[in-house]
Amino acid sequence: QVQLVESGGGLVQPGGSLRLSCAASRNWFSFDAMGWYRQAPGKQRELVAAITRIGSTNYADSVKGRFTISRDKTRNTVILQMNSLKPEDTATYYCNVRMTYEYWGPGTQVTVSS
Repeated sequence: QVQLVESGGGLVQPGGSLRLSCAASRNWFSFDAMGWYRQAPGKQRELVAAITRIGSTNYADSVKGRFTISRDKTRNTVILQMNSLKPEDTATYYCNVRMTYEYWGPGTQVTVSS
């Protein structure tokens, strides 16, 4: 079993920034990948960004150049730095880790609105 604790969501104006963090209860090396998904009302959950054990990253086209995923190995934490936020980034963001099984965080709300 893996526990994931998310933090950093909130309300921000368009063009602003937020930083999401997700701390895992197991060593980062246990995971094939760590990442973030999001789900807006009425839409399917989609991958935002992910980072593999060896450090390869993958981003949704809609966030490339604006979001950056990174990992703090000392804290077993995956971080999503979100810049130049747009109203269409509004969603519940979920931390995800993959190993033999897949685990999800409870979600954190990000609202981009003026």
